Amino acid sequence: MKALTNRLIVISFDCLSSSDYQLIRTLPNFRRVLNEGSYVQHVEAIYPSLTYPSHVSIVTGNYPKRHGVINNTLLQPGASSPDWNWYRANIKGTTLYDEAYKANLTTAALLWPVTGKAKSIQYNLPEIFANRPWHNQIAVSLLNGTPAFLWDLNKRFGHIRNGLNQPELDDFVLECTIYTLQTKKPDLLLIHFTDLDTNRHQNGVFSSEATEAIHRHDKRLGRILDDLEERGELAETTIVVLGDHSALDENKAISPNVILYEENLITVNRKGKITDWKAYCKSCDGSAYIYLKHPVDTQTMKTVKDILTKLAADPSKGIEYVLTGEEAGRKGADPECAFMIEARSGYYFIEDYLGDYQKNVTAFDVRTNKKYMFGAHGYSPEKPNYTTFLMASGKGICPNRIIPYMHLTDIGPTLARLLGLDIGETDGNITEALLDIDNVQRGASYEKNVRA
Repeated sequence: MKALTNRLIVISFDCLSSSDYQLIRTLPNFRRVLNEGSYVQHVEAIYPSLTYPSHVSIVTGNYPKRHGVINNTLLQPGASSPDWNWYRANIKGTTLYDEAYKANLTTAALLWPVTGKAKSIQYNLPEIFANRPWHNQIAVSLLNGTPAFLWDLNKRFGHIRNGLNQPELDDFVLECTIYTLQTKKPDLLLIHFTDLDTNRHQNGVFSSEATEAIHRHDKRLGRILDDLEERGELAETTIVVLGDHSALDENKAISPNVILYEENLITVNRKGKITDWKAYCKSCDGSAYIYLKHPVDTQTMKTVKDILTKLAADPSKGIEYVLTGEEAGRKGADPECAFMIEARSGYYFIEDYLGDYQKNVTAFDVRTNKKYMFGAHGYSPEKPNYTTFLMASGKGICPNRIIPYMHLTDIGPTLARLLGLDIGETDGNITEALLDIDNVQRGASYEKNVRA
C-alpha cells in the first residue's frame, strides 16, 4: 500500500468541540488549514469520552473494550489520587506509532497519552506526572520517556513550565515541538495540547477563559505552520488537527459510593480509609462504572441493581440511566463492569464515599480541590451537541471538502492509510472522502512512465 504522504503531524487540542467551529473558522491559523484542506463537521466520541481512552482509540482505531484503556485512571478504591493509564503496556494490540516504527519511519510524541515506556517512539516526552509526594517530575519523565531527548528539552525549555499549570505547560510543549521538527525531523509526530481542556474544567465550557485558550491554540498552530513553511517542508507534510471529545457544563457532583457505604458495601476504618469493599463506583466524570469485588456475588449484584434503579427513578439524584456490563460493552466500554451509569445534564460523578451524596460546586471548590469542576466530559456520545471535529490539510488530503460525520475510531485507520501502514482489523474504517488517493496514484503512475 503506497503512502499518501512523507510526513504526518497529528495535533490534538484536547476538548475541542464541534461547537467551537464558528470561532475557529475566523482565526487566522486554523483558517490556513481549513482553506487548504478539508474538515469533518462532527466526530462522534467513544464511551466513556475521556482523554486517555480517546487518544488510544485515535492511534488504534478501536473501542476501549478492545484496546484495553477503559478509563483515565485505574481502579484503586479509596485512593485520593489514583494512578493513570500512563503506559504503552496498558494498550492491547498494535498502534499507529508501532507500525510506523516497524516501517522504519522516525517517530516522536509530545505529551501524547498512554505512551510511557513506548519502545517504538524514538523521541518520546510521555504524559506522566509525579503522583506521589516522594516522586520527582523530571525523574518520572526520564524513566518513562527517551532520557537523552528529554534531558535536552528540559535544559532548553524547562524554564517555561510552571508545574502542570496552563498556559505554561502548552507553551513548553510548543517549543519542544518546534525543536523536535527542526532537529529530529520525525515522519510521524503526535502532539497533545491541554490548555483548552484545563480551562473548560476550571471555568466552564463556553467561558471567556476557554475562548482565550482557543486563541492561544491558534497562535501555537501558527508557529508550527510557519516553521514548516520557512524550512520549505510544509508542502510535503500532512497536518491533522483534531479534538478527542467535547465537554458539557455542570455544577453538581454526585457520589454513589456514599450510598454504597451506607448500605454496608464499602468498609471504612476509624481513619476514614477503605479497608474492604463489595461494590465500588469508579468515576469517568460524566459516566461511571460500578464494579463488584467478586463478580459472581449475586446478592451484591441484586442489592446494587436495586440501589441504582431507585436513584435513576429520582431526577434529583442526577442519574440519567443504568446499563448492565453487557450493555456497556456493546457501546464499546468495559464489559467487565457490573453496571455503567450515565449522569444527567448538569451532573458528574466523583468517588467520595463519606459525606453527602450530592454537592453543589462553587468557584471556591474549584479553586481549592481538583476533583471539583465546572465542565466535564466522559459522557455518552449520544448526548446532544457533544461531538468533536477534525480538520486536515497537506499532502494526501483532498482540498475543500466538508465531511458531515466520522467516528473517533475511524481516525486511526485513516491516519494509517496516509502513511501506507496497516494497523490490522479495527472497529473503525478509513474515511476515504478525506483522502486524495486518486491524485497520489496518478502521480505515482506518471513517475513510473517517466522512468520507463
